[in-house]
Amino acid sequence: MYIDEAQKIPDICQKLKLMIDEIDGLKIIVSGSSSFDINKDVGEPLTGRKYSFHLYALSEAEYNQTESNISKIDKTKERLVFGNYPELLHIPYREEKKDYLNEMVSSYLLKDILVYENIKNSQKIFNLLRLIAFQIGGEVSMQEIGKQLGISKNTVEKYLDLLSKVFILHKVEGYSRNLRKEITKYSRWYFLDNGIRNAVIANFNSIVSRNDIGQLWENYMIIERIKFQNNNRISSNNYFWLTYDQQEIDWVEERDGQLFGYEFKWNETKVKTP
Repeated sequence: MYIDEAQKIPDICQKLKLMIDEIDGLKIIVSGSSSFDINKDVGEPLTGRKYSFHLYALSEAEYNQTESNISKIDKTKERLVFGNYPELLHIPYREEKKDYLNEMVSSYLLKDILVYENIKNSQKIFNLLRLIAFQIGGEVSMQEIGKQLGISKNTVEKYLDLLSKVFILHKVEGYSRNLRKEITKYSRWYFLDNGIRNAVIANFNSIVSRNDIGQLWENYMIIERIKFQNNNRISSNNYFWLTYDQQEIDWVEERDGQLFGYEFKWNETKVKTP
């Protein structure tokens, strides 16, 4: 049995528990576009009866199954702009891709937040997303963003948490070895899809005419690492590392008692065919 948008069904947790306990051999796939009520209401009653997983947009590992080495570079450059939503594979023209992503942002991705929180005016959330979009790879101050938007720090934190739960943003905290010079007060935020990020700032220009290619590449590669971990069931604590004297590692994975560091830098002259 398959149930989509399960978070919209009243008392879904108790209904699922009753079905699983009373119907022998029953298996149910429960999905939803947000984790608001699925995690909260379904999680605890179904302890020991469920397995949870996240379904992200397509990954480079999946594209590798069909793409040739010759086409890989150009297609990856396009994905830096338009992202990895599967529907885009069936949309041939740039203008249609833009329309699709704009519709996703305006009518779909934020609808759960607006309904769940009974928010009548979504402009504050859109403005918050725009500010985050221009701070990819940098530390985000809740207090400073609150001042720019005219809302409290607590409201900023709440909105960012909601945007994480509808799989638009992903939070990365600073890694600490308890050194005084390390910056751990602030977090970094990334978009789970480059196309959504570019729709938020209304910029779908190709990478040859952009000044934010470094941010696009860092965002893309970090989300690829998250997809890789998820698809291969790798348990990892993820961080960035930064000191006040600007020593930095973009991405640190802590797993199996070891640390793995990654730097994501775009250099057009060093791009090679895999």
